[in-house]
Amino acid sequence: MRDLTVTVIQTNLIWEDPGSNLAMFSEKISSFKEAPDLVVLPEMFTTGFTMNPAGFAEKMEGPTVDWMLQTASEGKFHLIGSIAIREEGQYYNRLVWAFPDGDLLTYDKRHLFRMAGEEKVYTPGNSHVTARAYGWMVRPFICYDLRFPLWCRNHGNEYDIALFVANWPERRASHWKTLLEARAIENQSYVIGCNRTGFDGNGIAYSGDSCIIDPLGRIIIRETEAEGIITAHLSCAELASYREKFPVWKDADGNTE
Repeated sequence: MRDLTVTVIQTNLIWEDPGSNLAMFSEKISSFKEAPDLVVLPEMFTTGFTMNPAGFAEKMEGPTVDWMLQTASEGKFHLIGSIAIREEGQYYNRLVWAFPDGDLLTYDKRHLFRMAGEEKVYTPGNSHVTARAYGWMVRPFICYDLRFPLWCRNHGNEYDIALFVANWPERRASHWKTLLEARAIENQSYVIGCNRTGFDGNGIAYSGDSCIIDPLGRIIIRETEAEGIITAHLSCAELASYREKFPVWKDADGNTE
């Protein structure tokens, strides 16, 4: 296990236009001066938070997953973001993790945002996944999952980083910021939160507030309303030292549901 460099891309998304969004992210990624270890994109980064999966969901063998695999391979980094996926007659808000060696890992959003009718058109996931990157264990989540601490619970230090991709509206930005800090503190893990900016096709505003937080709940870096690319270096020694000196995790409750 070594220190990890994480880059989060916070940007406006072009409503329901996968081709334009992929071109935009390609341009931003090509601007990197140095390749990080992880690159994180927002929730539904090719369309925005659409409730029209019939028009825009792709198969896993589709152009976006191909783009992610190619980009991760060429950049020699892990690339993470969620998209609408069509599989066996169902639609999923699926986080896709593309490894630089060509492997894939997926996580289907567990908690669907009923206030937007997400549960009416998408199928929820029912299991966690954990990705290994350079010795780090990373547990990905999607947006509304952030509100459910039992689902996010880090039992026995199963993960070192909780990663949240989101389309979290500006009107509830204070919740986003507070809950990300809480998840870091209670789970003694780093937390990465990647959100979008701008307005979606329904006129909903997004303020970004993407951030990277240390295991004590301290903000390492945060981008507010502007589009931006933020990068932070995560220390494995600091994480191990804090968990050893202040082992709250040993007294955690065992419930996972």
